[in-house]
Amino acid sequence: MASKAQLETLIDLARRETDDAAKRLGASLKAVDEATQKHQMLVGYRDEYVKRFEEAQAAGITPMAYRNFQAFMEKLDVAVKGQLEMIRHAEYRADQEKAAWQTAERKRMSYSTLNERADAEALKLENKRDQKQMDEHAARQAYYKR
Repeated sequence: MASKAQLETLIDLARRETDDAAKRLGASLKAVDEATQKHQMLVGYRDEYVKRFEEAQAAGITPMAYRNFQAFMEKLDVAVKGQLEMIRHAEYRADQEKAAWQTAERKRMSYSTLNERADAEALKLENKRDQKQMDEHAARQAYYKR
């Protein structure tokens, strides 16, 4: 079994690895949130643009303005689809980082469990030694009382 110092070193390294993984997970979740917000902003802008176009169309619009609207809407649709792809990529990355964090955390917990077992075994041995010393002391006391 590994020594106490070796286990402490492994636990410390695993704790740092877990902390780093947690930071990366947090950053990736933030990226998902930001990409989602940007998508919502683009969709809102698209909806607002359609509303303004419909109002302009009710008042009368030239064929050139209509073509401009269609071209701009196509560009907005491409931007919205592109942002959806960014969300999917960010979610995929977040899933990878979550798995990495879980792996690091399991590793840290394993080392902690080994450490706890080593501590329990050391305590058990110490209690045995104490009991043996007490028994020997009691036996000597009984021998000299005779």
